[in-house]
Amino acid sequence: MKVAVFSTKSYDRQFLEAANAENKHELAFFEPHLTCKTSVLASGFPAVCVFVNDQLDKQTLSALASGGTRLIALRCAGYNNVDLAAAAELGMKIVRVPAYSPYAVAEHTIALILTLNRKIHRAYARIREGNFSLEGLLGFDLHSCTVGIIGTGKIGFIVANILKGFGCHLLAYDPFPNPECEALGVKYVALPELLATSDIITLHTPLMPETYHIIDAQALSQMKDGVMLINTSRGGLIDTKAVIQALKSGKIGYLGLDVYEQETDLFFEDLSNSVIQDDVFQRLLTFPNVIITGHQAFLTKNAIKNIAETTINNIYDVEQGKPCANELDVNHLIATKSLT
Repeated sequence: MKVAVFSTKSYDRQFLEAANAENKHELAFFEPHLTCKTSVLASGFPAVCVFVNDQLDKQTLSALASGGTRLIALRCAGYNNVDLAAAAELGMKIVRVPAYSPYAVAEHTIALILTLNRKIHRAYARIREGNFSLEGLLGFDLHSCTVGIIGTGKIGFIVANILKGFGCHLLAYDPFPNPECEALGVKYVALPELLATSDIITLHTPLMPETYHIIDAQALSQMKDGVMLINTSRGGLIDTKAVIQALKSGKIGYLGLDVYEQETDLFFEDLSNSVIQDDVFQRLLTFPNVIITGHQAFLTKNAIKNIAETTINNIYDVEQGKPCANELDVNHLIATKSLT
């Protein structure tokens, strides 16, 4: 099958080509994000392969459909960037990669927690300049801290498992409690209780209407002063402007982000010679107690290999008319309003 691969980086091409060695799909790699304007690149391709910041709104999907595209192959788990209703109207199939390496994201979460706490980033910069002062580098023991985990799927469970090894007290909020977490000793509580009692709060829930801005001004007001907030899930879970106010007031003492609400025009690109126009993002960068990574939590060899292999196999199953375990049941999702 001819596949137009958008948002391509060197690692995407390397692992997709290796995974495609046997299936021999005709892959055409494009560096730009998929938008309505760039959809012309996919003309004549029955399938497109896209990533988290590609825009599959109604206008883009209509343009793709008119060019002959019938399959959307997501090389990610989330699908909040796809207009499912429009895809259903156009008769498009959507496949995804529901799991690739939950360890990658979970371990990056822990890396952010440890770096923020022990100020590794600041110490590294100091030492390189010959500054061996310990002033301003005071941390705290993770042991006995209370950590609130919002969302306890595969990633949330692994985070809980790692933190249990540090001796943390673990709370969780999830409408669907995970028996594995309960067996681990995680205590499920209502969201207000988690917000009020946690020293560290980490987000591992998908972005959907119910979770959009789950961390807003009201939620922040319920948290402890000096709380640590970590988000390696989706940027839209956090009201960034409210978080900035909480940083200024000291309500948030530490902030670690691997995702950002308006990341589409920023992340995955080299903008080092450009003036970044996003004033909100630029404001975040001024705080010494904020660490931002550019949506790299997933970026391990293990994860990229799994993503590539699953994506190629998904495309093969659809091409051969076989049932694909990773195809979204779009009509069911629309009926249940699970549009992410």
